[in-house]
Amino acid sequence: MPIAWRDAMSQALYGPDGFFVAGSGPADHFRTSVHASPAFASALLRLIVEVDTALGHPYRLDVVDVGAGRGELLRALVGLVVGVSGEPAHSGRSGLIPAWSGSPETLTPAASVRRSPDDPSSGTVRRSLAERVRFTAVEYADRPGNLPEEISWTDAIPEGITGLLIATEWLDNVPLDVAVHTEDGWRYVLVDPENGGETIGESVTPDDLDWLTTWWPHPTSPARAARGLTSPDATSASESGFRAARPAQGSSLTARSRPGCPETPHSNRAEIGRTRDEAWATAVGRIDRGLAVAVDYGHLSADRPVDGTLTGYRGGRQVPPVPDGSTDVTAHVAMDSVASAGAEVAGCAYSLVSQSEALRALGADGGRPPLSLAGSDPAGYVRALAAASAVAELTDPAGLGGHWWLRQPVGIPPGPAVAR
Repeated sequence: MPIAWRDAMSQALYGPDGFFVAGSGPADHFRTSVHASPAFASALLRLIVEVDTALGHPYRLDVVDVGAGRGELLRALVGLVVGVSGEPAHSGRSGLIPAWSGSPETLTPAASVRRSPDDPSSGTVRRSLAERVRFTAVEYADRPGNLPEEISWTDAIPEGITGLLIATEWLDNVPLDVAVHTEDGWRYVLVDPENGGETIGESVTPDDLDWLTTWWPHPTSPARAARGLTSPDATSASESGFRAARPAQGSSLTARSRPGCPETPHSNRAEIGRTRDEAWATAVGRIDRGLAVAVDYGHLSADRPVDGTLTGYRGGRQVPPVPDGSTDVTAHVAMDSVASAGAEVAGCAYSLVSQSEALRALGADGGRPPLSLAGSDPAGYVRALAAASAVAELTDPAGLGGHWWLRQPVGIPPGPAVAR
């Protein structure tokens, strides 16, 4: 029986036997930045240190991973921040990200550390980052049995966060409704969960119509016509001058990216991102002070895909989006709409840049090591070259580097890593 796409996605992804709840986890089906290179976690560690500094080194620093999969990112961060003795790690860098002032590798001697008046242990020196950081994974699946004890596991975003909230490819899996523009206006698209067949349903509600009018106007609307976007082939570059590329078909464990146009009963589809706006606004609202970062593939109002982006991934391949629980069903994020919703809650401006820009600002530039190193340290040169190749994948504008980084500060000034 056909149902709304939002309901179908909810059940298929997060039901008792849903894609993200049952089985071994999403890492077996698609490749994210976390899986591509340890340099991604190393860059985030640098961001964590910058947020810690902006917060004045609080007694407790939260690092919350929303949509944590099986805890891969936090597991990597624990390995970087905490060594076997519980002290800050000294070998956590990728080899391409240099140490920076205030990093766990260049901690100030205890005798000269500034004391914080808000620290319950006031009168003593500030504790190290490893002693203050608290890692929390937010995921519907059960806690993995071998997860490090330093990582807390919950199915809801905690309140009162002081620190960093990171959501890597989470918003694209927040269930949403799909609409198609007909002679009668926007109407919902219904889907059969068993086979993915689609039919046309009722007219959209006033709330969804308002969102569509604001954020996804019909291609023949005056607003889009003024920009020359009146045909399915008409597009414009984003403000950063990049767009996500199609995934490598037939490759092993491809990264999720811009899919081909799905088969639909009508053209001019839209994916109603109101639920994503609400989800992001809720996440930002859980932060007392700190930074929220969403890393995802998406589009802007001037560049909405006429036929939508809904697709599926299973077993390392892009497949039709059949919401039967066996497949990752995903759609690109309307990043400007989400960003606006978060900024309204935070009461301050956001930053929206490409992953390539964000990672390079955090020291991951993917540059090749100097050829002279091959003569003085051949083994080191090979290692550095391999690391550079991994970082290059993260920053390739036609691939993972084309993802958006939405950065929303809350109660802290925009620093170098969060400036617009």
